[in-house]
Amino acid sequence: MESTALFTANNVWMMICTALVFFMHLGFSFLEIGLTRQKNTINILFKNFFVISVGLLLYCLGGFNLMYPGFEEGSLGILKFAGFGIAAPEGGMTVEYASGGYTWWTDFLFQGMFAATAATIVSGAVAERIKLNAFMLFSILYVGLVYPIIGSWKWGGGFLDSWGFYDFAGSTLVHSVGGWAALVAIYLLGARIGKFGKDGKPNAIPGHNIPLAAAGVLILWLGWFGFNGGSVLSADPELTSLTLVTTCLAAAAGGVSAAIFSNIMYKNFDLTMFMNGVLGGLVGITAGADQMSPTDAILIGLIAGVIIVLGVALIDKLKLDDPVGAVAVHLICGIWGTLAVGIFGAMASVDQFLIQLVGVGIVGAFSVITAGIILLVIKYTIGLRVDAEEESKGLDLAEHGMDAYADFRLNQH
Repeated sequence: MESTALFTANNVWMMICTALVFFMHLGFSFLEIGLTRQKNTINILFKNFFVISVGLLLYCLGGFNLMYPGFEEGSLGILKFAGFGIAAPEGGMTVEYASGGYTWWTDFLFQGMFAATAATIVSGAVAERIKLNAFMLFSILYVGLVYPIIGSWKWGGGFLDSWGFYDFAGSTLVHSVGGWAALVAIYLLGARIGKFGKDGKPNAIPGHNIPLAAAGVLILWLGWFGFNGGSVLSADPELTSLTLVTTCLAAAAGGVSAAIFSNIMYKNFDLTMFMNGVLGGLVGITAGADQMSPTDAILIGLIAGVIIVLGVALIDKLKLDDPVGAVAVHLICGIWGTLAVGIFGAMASVDQFLIQLVGVGIVGAFSVITAGIILLVIKYTIGLRVDAEEESKGLDLAEHGMDAYADFRLNQH
């Protein structure tokens, strides 16, 4: 009886975490909308609806079995496919499955919520200028194939797992995978019209609704309770509570650090830097949230906040246009968080740091090559970017024939 009650409690916790990760898609939507111009609002919402809906369907069709194929003992652990569709295995609804942490159905849905996040990260970086059909095609291929293959290398028991690479909830496997693709995409797309002047200096293109962006960040912070808390894979009281503490402390430290450091550099208190600092702290703690002490978590967050400010400046210097700061948050802080496992916490050692570094390099290379191939093929077939007239008019009218605020006019610039 006791084991049944514990099994039920574990499974309920995992389902709550699944719902929290799903809720993060609203946070991503709000953040992207708020930091871009009102004439592209419908387009961003459409992309986010597409990513979560198609992401789940693709994960059901084959993604889950590509990510968790059941590598044989002694295999290379690089690629295996367990077949199309999903069907619960024998004992998948019992305590025997996953040591009583959750049922097989819960496992599928929780992991499925993660899958769509990789494409959502790209959505923000390419906002305001990518063709909708190009983005949809890219998302299908990247979420359907690339993300689950990389995930199988660690979470599916593949070669990175056998090497001892550690990524608790996805600083590399989710955030960097999305971040690398975002970097390749903004390089191939080019900057928005007016982002860089004739002298090459970046011009600010302000978002149209900062309160909405702020709401998005707070929703994402809340969603991270499920993202990291659920990655314990049970309701273990000690591990879940520690994970939530380290997650929140890193977020808080990241926000404060980014706000202070950007004030030192630019002599103003920039709210968007504060918000991205919070997200940078969250991404940074994600790889080792269950291995860190509270002090470790704060240090990781503090460094992530500084990385955000420097990362945003670096992207501008490279003349790359990232409207929401996705590359600084998800890619650079994702790399930092993964390496931090070898520097702080229970697993810290030179050997672990080197394993983390190799893992980051392999995942980065595979992500860049696959994203590059997909995007180049799209670029030279259907095209990646809308034309200048459509971009100036806004993608809401150009791609959707709709206006997000039909009776409410703001500065459209």
